Amino acid sequence: MSAGPAVDPRGPRFAAVLTTIVLAVVLVTGWWPLLAAQTVVFAIGAFVGLKPAPYSLLYRYLVAPRLKPPTEREDAAPLRFAQAVGFVFALVGTIGYATEVTALGVVATAFALFAAFLNAAVNFCLGCEVYLLIRRFAPTAKPT
Repeated sequence: MSAGPAVDPRGPRFAAVLTTIVLAVVLVTGWWPLLAAQTVVFAIGAFVGLKPAPYSLLYRYLVAPRLKPPTEREDAAPLRFAQAVGFVFALVGTIGYATEVTALGVVATAFALFAAFLNAAVNFCLGCEVYLLIRRFAPTAKPT
């Protein structure tokens, strides 16, 4: 049961690199409007779809044309779930920073950064793995 068509797995990794950069900048600067923008990026990927997500558009129009066609495709459902998890952490972080509960903002942003960095650096999508665990232990549950 896919949440949409299969995707080029290099696209989500590209998005993870951009997300890692954005979240690292937020942690260094504490500039919560940038985190709010990242929250919107996560929301689009999770709730609208991966195809119209901003980082997907950048990948599709600027990066993919310069690469060979993908040799494999990846199910979109785990990726959308991972975007939803990122959305929750980014939203909590944004609320923390915006309400001057800085520790909450830092911790939530750091968790999101950790997950994005894992995907960017070693191609391990933590949210995707959680999705697969949920599907394994509760196969009738639909996480997204």
